[in-house]
Amino acid sequence: MNLLLAREILTPTFTAGCLYVNGIFECFTMEDTVREPGVKIPGKTAIPAGKYQLALDMSVRFNRMMPHILNVPGFEGIRIHAGNTAVDTEGCILVGRERQDGGRVITYSRATFEILFSKLFMCNDKECWIEIRNPENS
Repeated sequence: MNLLLAREILTPTFTAGCLYVNGIFECFTMEDTVREPGVKIPGKTAIPAGKYQLALDMSVRFNRMMPHILNVPGFEGIRIHAGNTAVDTEGCILVGRERQDGGRVITYSRATFEILFSKLFMCNDKECWIEIRNPENS
């Protein structure tokens, strides 16, 4: 399974994008701010664009199986999970069904996460990758 996160809105306080599963739109995303290469403010920086392996494993924080983005340079414990604004993430990727307030808020996050998780769970015995792309002009 291949996921693509296409970042669309980059601001000083949040990053909004779209997530595709095997080329089909799945949901909207919310992340922390994309920063220049090598610049990281802990808990307030989106992971670097690139291609990463995705695994399902137990999260101590969430006390359940969760999607885990592996081998992100300079980051640990990066997950895909529910949340509504950049305040709800510390480098992770949040998912939601709708955007509000100019992309600053995503909604129906828990339900959206569960739908995505069920798709990822079905392919857990196969390799899964997520590619994260910044807009061409960023």
